[in-house]
Amino acid sequence: MEVILKQDVENLGFKDDMVVVKSGYGRNFLLPTGVAILATESAKKMLAEDLRQRAHKEAKVVAEATTTAENLRRFELKMTVSSGKGGKLFGAITNHHVSEELAKAGYPVDKKFIQIIGGTIKTAGKYSAKIRLHRAVNIDFSFDVIGQE
Repeated sequence: MEVILKQDVENLGFKDDMVVVKSGYGRNFLLPTGVAILATESAKKMLAEDLRQRAHKEAKVVAEATTTAENLRRFELKMTVSSGKGGKLFGAITNHHVSEELAKAGYPVDKKFIQIIGGTIKTAGKYSAKIRLHRAVNIDFSFDVIGQE
């Protein structure tokens, strides 16, 4: 089954991509939730026209994402959280927490575009995450988690 994605889907594709999926996945998840539409001839023509009109706008968005990426590479994030002995945190640090801290610093990044390498953080130390600012702009971001007893 061929569908056109209406939003980014992890491990499948990006918005306005035309992808081939199994019929059950398309009928039972993608189409009913509004994540995708069926790729009919008219939908394909509309997609081609939309992509043609957005081509020059896309260059501006990529330039902004690249500028943000350069600023994030120079930015040092230090998160101070409560911890016990040995730097073990009370709770855990997730991509949601990193997203909140970046937003406070003036870099709003949605939590679904942040992937902490190694999963959730439960001890103090230096960590890194992959941040996707645009489909063409991905960066590795390092940050420190400081435990406060």
